[in-house]
Amino acid sequence: MKRFLKISIYTFLGLSISLGTLIGICIALSEIKEPNLELPSIKEAKVVEASGYRSVGNNWIRQSESGLWEVYVEGSDIERGLALGKLEKDLMVFQERVFVNQINELVPSRSYVNFLKHLTAFYNRNLTDYIPQEYQYEIYGTTVEGTHEFDYIGTPYERQLNYHAAHDLGHAMQDYMLVGCTSFATWGDSSVDSTLTIGRNFDFYMGDEFARNKVISFYNPQYGYKFAMVGWAGMTGVLSGMNTEGLTVTINAAKSDMPTSSAMPISLLARKILQYSSTIQEAFAIADSAQTFVSESILIGSAKDKRAAIIEKSTEKTALYESNSTSIVCANHYQSPLFANDKRNIENIQTSDSPYRQKRAEQLLNEKKPIDPQKAVEILRDTKGIDGKNIGLGNEKALNQLIGHHSVVFQPEKALMWVSTAHWQLGRFVAYDLNKIFNEVHPDQEVYEKELEIKEDSLIYTPEFKNYLGYRHTKKAIKKSMASKQQPTSKEIRSLTLLNPNLFEAYDIAGDAFWARELKDSAVCYWKKALTLEIPKLGERENIEEKIKEAED
Repeated sequence: MKRFLKISIYTFLGLSISLGTLIGICIALSEIKEPNLELPSIKEAKVVEASGYRSVGNNWIRQSESGLWEVYVEGSDIERGLALGKLEKDLMVFQERVFVNQINELVPSRSYVNFLKHLTAFYNRNLTDYIPQEYQYEIYGTTVEGTHEFDYIGTPYERQLNYHAAHDLGHAMQDYMLVGCTSFATWGDSSVDSTLTIGRNFDFYMGDEFARNKVISFYNPQYGYKFAMVGWAGMTGVLSGMNTEGLTVTINAAKSDMPTSSAMPISLLARKILQYSSTIQEAFAIADSAQTFVSESILIGSAKDKRAAIIEKSTEKTALYESNSTSIVCANHYQSPLFANDKRNIENIQTSDSPYRQKRAEQLLNEKKPIDPQKAVEILRDTKGIDGKNIGLGNEKALNQLIGHHSVVFQPEKALMWVSTAHWQLGRFVAYDLNKIFNEVHPDQEVYEKELEIKEDSLIYTPEFKNYLGYRHTKKAIKKSMASKQQPTSKEIRSLTLLNPNLFEAYDIAGDAFWARELKDSAVCYWKKALTLEIPKLGERENIEEKIKEAED
């Protein structure tokens, strides 16, 4: 079981996915009923293909030359949903197909999948009681023309509704500190021009294909503020976003208790905050009034308040953490006095890599301040450990773990946001001006601000990065061979550590591979080497120590 959890921990959203998210995908919930409402005329509207984009009514979608997809929708909840369903139809099918295929690869047991279906039905039996009607209607709209390819899991509406809660259930049931997201903000004398600058990495990995089609969504809703967010097709909840009032929202998971029933999904709570808040206090009031069933840190930046703060929310209490300086860092543990003696939070601090990443972010902020967007991107791209130590590419202790779905920089007072392009945070960052997007832009031309682009990181042109790509390929091949009982050669195993010599994981996997070949001495040698390197989590270190003890007994 430990080995399975260790493999699956690298899988979903940012949120989180792994074993618990498998529950979120395997749903057959008879109690979830489709909304009963009269559909507006856009239901019958045809998608119009034009030069470089497609549209339905005033709504449009285009793929930028940067590789990012950009979509604009407006109107009522159901109108927005129907427009999204028409414009993103092919992308939604691709996204779900990749997702389901990855889940099937992780959990090949049909009997276990069937068990998870029933477990999910229990936990999510009252899910719609906690999701605002506006978002139920919007999500329903996206599924009206949805694919029936996966109806063995649930109806299109059931599936999409539960995808928004999968992160929460997976994160809680796994009871782990997921591969961690990091965010930060600076203002006053910590920023170049004293204005608020926010950076965030959204780190999770569900396969390269899942992250292929990143979508920048621009919403002009009937009620609330206009806003932009970064995600994927079909995702109407917010992971990272900014509204036209200059309020930003980014979410970072924290340690949770086991839930007993469903509640409001965190991404939809973040969506409500982004759509209906313009200040930190307004955001806090919405968060405080919501019932959730997992713990989360929500970094809020506010142009009106000219600073940022962190809403720390558990299943029972909500705190507002504010910095006493002109910068703030949010990793995956709580910092407010309200949670100082919280057992879960203390355990999280002692056993996870969250405090390490926070310290590294604070170190870089101090070294580079005053911060501007270019420096913020440099921090988000950092692959080193504390004091610049080489801890191996892909280490979870790094701010840039080379698995991120997206990375974003916001300047709320200027209505500007920069979004990363492939590979991970290393590609160029393209800028969007929300004032122009909602007032001047026409989709027949590029909508990002070319002159504000931040160039790609030079790391992608180095032999070190080429070796890292080789490491990822070799690691996958070795694990596949081991799973199929076709053991890799000694040369293949040793190549792991040659390609990424400072990463503990390379030696840990090499030890496992040698052990599978019954080469005990080689296995122990590699495991002991792994213990001398930076290991992100206490549980991972203890697991390696247990394997050595077992081998030497």
